[in-house]
Amino acid sequence: MKKPAITQVAIDQTIAERWSGRAYDASKQITHEQTLALLEAARWAPSCMGDQPWRIVVWNKGVDAKAWQQAFDCLSEGNQTWVLNAPWLCLVCADTLFVKNAQPNRWAQYDTGAAAQNLCLQATSMGLMAHQMGGFDAEKIREIFSIPTQFTLMAMISVGHPADIETVTSDLLVRETAPRSRRDLGTMFFEGAWEKPIA
Repeated sequence: MKKPAITQVAIDQTIAERWSGRAYDASKQITHEQTLALLEAARWAPSCMGDQPWRIVVWNKGVDAKAWQQAFDCLSEGNQTWVLNAPWLCLVCADTLFVKNAQPNRWAQYDTGAAAQNLCLQATSMGLMAHQMGGFDAEKIREIFSIPTQFTLMAMISVGHPADIETVTSDLLVRETAPRSRRDLGTMFFEGAWEKPIA
């Protein structure tokens, strides 16, 4: 199912078609080559001083179902209801310190967000669907997977093949078919002065 963004002017097709769906096809797995493509896209995101503060832990159900289940169990109950059919999960982390000098990196989370967005756009370009989530137990997943406290746990992302909309029912169908929306450009983007709408 495609739900392209409705924009005032044309934008790149991959950006327009990226959306956070929830209906995954449980019968289709993510290959190792697809995993590498997703991570290469993240790897080439921009970062302050080229420090690349992001770290991503991947769980592929087709490779290690036990580890995938452990990660899945850290999601909020609401997310678990639809992530169940996603074959691929990852945790996106931001290093709080610069690798080069061990000083605090106040841009780490900004840069890590860019890497996550690259991953999501790459998924869209490959006909996959990615959904970023804040609903997870950060302390639980940190403990299970021994993630150092130096890293801020930013988000989890599910990736998989979108399911045929005819296979979706009830509440999930309502969510999947709901129109996409954004605030007007002028409420968020300003020209020349604060709150002076650009459009």
